[in-house]
Amino acid sequence: MSEYRYYEFQALDRPLGEADREALRALSTRARITATSFANRYDFGDFKGDPLRLVERWFDLHLHLADWGTRRLTIRLPKRLVDRARLDAFLPGGGLAEVVESGDNLILDIRDDGEDDGGEPEGYDEGWDDGSGWLDALAPLRGDLLSGDWRLPYLVWLRAVDRDRLRDEAREPLPGIGPLTGGLEAFAAFFRIDPDLVEAAAEAPGGGEPPPEAVAAAVAAIPEADRTALLRRLAEGDPHVAAEVRSRVRETAAAADADLRTVSDLRARAAAVRGAREAAEAERRRAARERREREAEQARRARLDALRRRGDGAWREVESEIGRRNAAGYDRAAALLADLGTLAGENGATADFARRLDALRSRHRRKERLLERLAGLDPA
Repeated sequence: MSEYRYYEFQALDRPLGEADREALRALSTRARITATSFANRYDFGDFKGDPLRLVERWFDLHLHLADWGTRRLTIRLPKRLVDRARLDAFLPGGGLAEVVESGDNLILDIRDDGEDDGGEPEGYDEGWDDGSGWLDALAPLRGDLLSGDWRLPYLVWLRAVDRDRLRDEAREPLPGIGPLTGGLEAFAAFFRIDPDLVEAAAEAPGGGEPPPEAVAAAVAAIPEADRTALLRRLAEGDPHVAAEVRSRVRETAAAADADLRTVSDLRARAAAVRGAREAAEAERRRAARERREREAEQARRARLDALRRRGDGAWREVESEIGRRNAAGYDRAAALLADLGTLAGENGATADFARRLDALRSRHRRKERLLERLAGLDPA
């Protein structure tokens, strides 16, 4: 049995130089290496490098996936742009995620070893996954977090709820995570969080872009000296100026005294969401079944009407099909006779049908396979 592993790294803030790429090439001769990325997959063997060390030195994002269930997302964040104490408050412990300090950076390391998770959540479709494409979908979450959007750490916390790692009375760290972005949806799918629990959490707003009037007010409130410093950094090519401004705007526009739900509240709401989803799915199945039955009945009526118009020609067709002396011909003959029996019942001609059917059986009494197919065709 093969053991598949996929590793991918992305450099967002600073591209890799030639010396960087040569150092990475020494770790893997088969990896795809560019000025901004490193990716490789293994069917046998494993990556020789230490992913955390690579993130500390070169990369802003790392993703790892293995076919036995392990999943990992590692994000490097400039320390000066992240409130460490607030970030720690979202993290439940228990090996699901941790923050590592590395020089001027914080490294958020989120892991799922594929163990002790109670199986796949209902609504999650497991299938072969080679790992490619995930990091591109998840990459915007880093910029969102640097911009003061705390919904990614909320989902890390929600994983602990999904894995039964938190007490029922524990309260959510934000008043919800709605509206969901593509990156948040990708994170929930990658780490296999119960979709109904995610939907319950997203019913309350906890992020998104503030309205234009809030943005204008927040920008106007930035002190003149700070605005000048931000513009100077922007002119110098600092890649984080926009994120820092958006973070200030979010802090200014954040709602105060929002109600926070408990773990018990979220689980109850997820159960209600699941019940509504299952009821809707059952209704869709019922409607689809009734539609198929209507269509089948319409096709049957059309077939019977066409057969009625053919009159005795239908009986000649029965004989023609029997004359083929093969299973397909016998099947078609039996189907035609079944329809002729239905028409006879509708027209009050069952006695005539029974007489003609007996005569047909007598003529073909040596064809045992045919007679087996004609069993049960006698009118009631």
